[in-house]
Amino acid sequence: MAVQAQQNDSSTDSKQATKLEAVEVTGSRIKGADMATQVPILTITSDDIRKSGLTSIGDILQQLTSSGAGLNTKFNSAGNFGFPPDGSGVGSGSATLDLRNLGAKRVLILVDGIRWVNESSASGVSAAVDLNTIPTGIIDRIEILQDGASALYGSDAIAGVVNIITKHTQKGGAASVYYGDYGNLAGGSTHNADLSFGGQGDRYEFFVDFNYVKQNSISSSAWGRSSDECVPGTGLANCSSATPTGRFMFTDPLTGQYMNITPNGTFNGKPAYPGDFHKFTTADRFDFAPYNMLLTPSERSAVFAQTRYKITDQVTWYVRGLYNTRKSTNQAAPEPIFLGPGAGTGGLADTVGVDATNPYNPFGFSLNADPNTGNLVMIGRRPVEGGPRIYRQDVDTSYFATGLQGSFGVGQHDYYWDVNFASGDNKATQDVRGTYNIAHIQRALGPVANCTDSCVPLNVFGGPGTITPAMLNYILYREHDRSDNKIKLWTANISGELFDLPTGPLSFAAGGEHRRYDGSYEPDAVVVAGESNGVPSLPISGHYSVNEYYVELDAPLLKDLTAVKALELSAAMRYSDYSTFGNTTNGKVGLRWQVFDDLTLRGTWSQGFRAPTIGELYGAPARFDATLQDPCSSPLANPALASKCAALGVPGNYAQPNPQISVRTGGNRKLDPETARNLTVGAVYSPGWAENTPWSSKLDFNLGYYRIKLDKAIQAPDAQTQLDRCVDSGDPNSTFCTGIHRNATGNIDGFNNTLQNLGRIKTNGFDFGIDWRGPQTNIGQFTANLQNTYVAEYKATDSNGNQEPRTVGIEVNDSAIPRLTSMLDIGWNHGPWTVDYKVRYFSRLRENCAAAAGFPICNHPDEIAPNRPDGTHYLGATTYHDVRASWKLPIQLDLTLTAGVNNLFDRKPPICLSCSLNGYDAATYDLPSRFAYVQADLKF
Repeated sequence: MAVQAQQNDSSTDSKQATKLEAVEVTGSRIKGADMATQVPILTITSDDIRKSGLTSIGDILQQLTSSGAGLNTKFNSAGNFGFPPDGSGVGSGSATLDLRNLGAKRVLILVDGIRWVNESSASGVSAAVDLNTIPTGIIDRIEILQDGASALYGSDAIAGVVNIITKHTQKGGAASVYYGDYGNLAGGSTHNADLSFGGQGDRYEFFVDFNYVKQNSISSSAWGRSSDECVPGTGLANCSSATPTGRFMFTDPLTGQYMNITPNGTFNGKPAYPGDFHKFTTADRFDFAPYNMLLTPSERSAVFAQTRYKITDQVTWYVRGLYNTRKSTNQAAPEPIFLGPGAGTGGLADTVGVDATNPYNPFGFSLNADPNTGNLVMIGRRPVEGGPRIYRQDVDTSYFATGLQGSFGVGQHDYYWDVNFASGDNKATQDVRGTYNIAHIQRALGPVANCTDSCVPLNVFGGPGTITPAMLNYILYREHDRSDNKIKLWTANISGELFDLPTGPLSFAAGGEHRRYDGSYEPDAVVVAGESNGVPSLPISGHYSVNEYYVELDAPLLKDLTAVKALELSAAMRYSDYSTFGNTTNGKVGLRWQVFDDLTLRGTWSQGFRAPTIGELYGAPARFDATLQDPCSSPLANPALASKCAALGVPGNYAQPNPQISVRTGGNRKLDPETARNLTVGAVYSPGWAENTPWSSKLDFNLGYYRIKLDKAIQAPDAQTQLDRCVDSGDPNSTFCTGIHRNATGNIDGFNNTLQNLGRIKTNGFDFGIDWRGPQTNIGQFTANLQNTYVAEYKATDSNGNQEPRTVGIEVNDSAIPRLTSMLDIGWNHGPWTVDYKVRYFSRLRENCAAAAGFPICNHPDEIAPNRPDGTHYLGATTYHDVRASWKLPIQLDLTLTAGVNNLFDRKPPICLSCSLNGYDAATYDLPSRFAYVQADLKF
């Protein structure tokens, strides 16, 4: 990355001449050449982006060795499980970045040094940026600061800062077309087209870009693991009890016998009871897996324009704008209908039974849903007649920024200033098909005398195909949801040199910022009324503002001494005043010691914070359908456990009817900001003996240590851990049982999992990198870059000091923390040819066997730990190989052709038992297929 040093010309005219190109490096507000080595920064250039073979910045950044479990389009969770207990919403079709495994909401995303608007997918008010709103064609480079920076940038900059720097201009026009395909799977083809042009004159420059990306879907049915079993290696055991035939659990009032039955098949009329029914078994369960998606479809179109104009030699005006639109889709199996107190939804469905007068009721008596006096436990029926659930999102992102940048000189010192305004808006609508109105279902199953006007009596007993179009028309409805995220900000900054010290100038930066955030989520009116059979939620609306002021200093302490080529001390402080919780002040100190020309040591200590977001503060109650194992589900071989369950009011014959337990989540206006302490120490060694030699042109070594302590972490307790601890206590009044309610059947019908300042997260580890560039030879030039992240510790504890299950080397719910992640990139170029070979490595993981306990897939059943109480399943180490080659044609046109294959050897991701869908961790691993692509780039 090129930086411009200070000029030595001492004339007044020269000192006051324009120097607007002076670089501000991410991680410091001070413009200057030396600041680039003050902080640990990774840089991804536009060439690196092209070499990746990927069309999403989110996917590219998720390949960083320090990246954690970020959302991407390999997730297909919209509506399947509801609203995650982190206040963020589902985020369908988005791509986010997680650094240091601390979550996407603890990474600050900047574009040209200014905050970007948070994502919106009509499912809540998110705290993270959707990187798919930023097209790859506009990017000049990306700077990733792997350090805390709240003292410079304010909230969110705990795990790091990503600054996406856009192109200001280019010479002439450029066009690019791209096609990629997953050859081992049906579907998933990707098309990308980019057209840009730019220019510059004496006083102006401009850049305009048009970008289009279309990614087609891949069905889960295209891969055996994601279609054959709901949890790998367990057959139908963990599949749904809501079947097209139906499952009925009740006590027969005539015989007093408990029934758990399903029809023997499909019946045109009523099935005869009990002869046409049999006991429900695992073999009757419904495999919902093939109805989902391995890759969700997405279509994005964007236009970006930027211009800069020199008003005077010292003042430049800029303006830039972007409009991006996304159409994305998620799909799930036909929506199950669970009725009765055993459904455990906590809503209207728990109260719905079947009246004796329903014309399709084969039993001759009512199924009464009262948990205390009724005979019904649960009805499970999956109306495949209504088709799969389809969630379609339309997301429009607009962003506008303008400002002035300038410089001036006073005496021997130069000063740089800027004032900026930016406004971002992310609006989304979601259309949902294949969902049902539970109030209409209640009426259609109730007394037939009340089923009048448009009501059509419902048949849930006859098996698949017996729900007629007329019945469907009455119980189906079309859901429409909306959400919006907005940001407006004003900033002003100045930097320069205050005065000269014996060892050099004392540099400074100072500035202020005002931001306002607005967010809202409006679910469909049927959802708000509590009449939806899908996931319930309520409207959200909120806003807050913040005023901030900061100062940064950089002082040279020593210079040109033995073992001290240069020693510099930097410090920063930022004051933030929020309309929601008050004010906070955060500081940062750093030391840079250049031992000699080849070796530089550096370290920083900083305070950080993250303010509660709109979703976290104002999020209304919503539901998350967590897949949980109830420890009190019979049979119970342990008498002590049986005693504890009895103390919690669980009947001795209780069997968990449904693996999904409805968990109530939502915001909390009493939340405090998160606080953090960051320590980074590092070394950069660029040996002179490796420069301009027969084997090396340049060689750099980078070693860094990081330690982050996060307090008052805003999150919800892990639901499975909370349930396990509640049962282990055997005390319904214990802290762990607070919010967990069981009805008279023993089924959990209430589980409060709202956000709180849960406790502490501690993590530390090492980054190590080698960058080598060989000399130019007759056979070309070779390059190699190796990056590694080693996570030594990751520990999360609640407010009582109890450790949460997520830690190093463990896979938990689509969120892995490999001990070691590595990436090696080897390059060769010779004339018009360029070849790159990349190797990506993830060390092995372990996870709790959970629902797979007792099956052979649980390959270490005797390895028990607090976070693996059901035995241990190992996920083997995984290595991917990517190759790419490009050729600039020897013709008059400036045309380059490229071809590449990612996952060259078709490595399949390791089996994951705790992952939500498709049997693998989509945040960590590639899809189970090679991905081949071709690209043509033309400049004119």
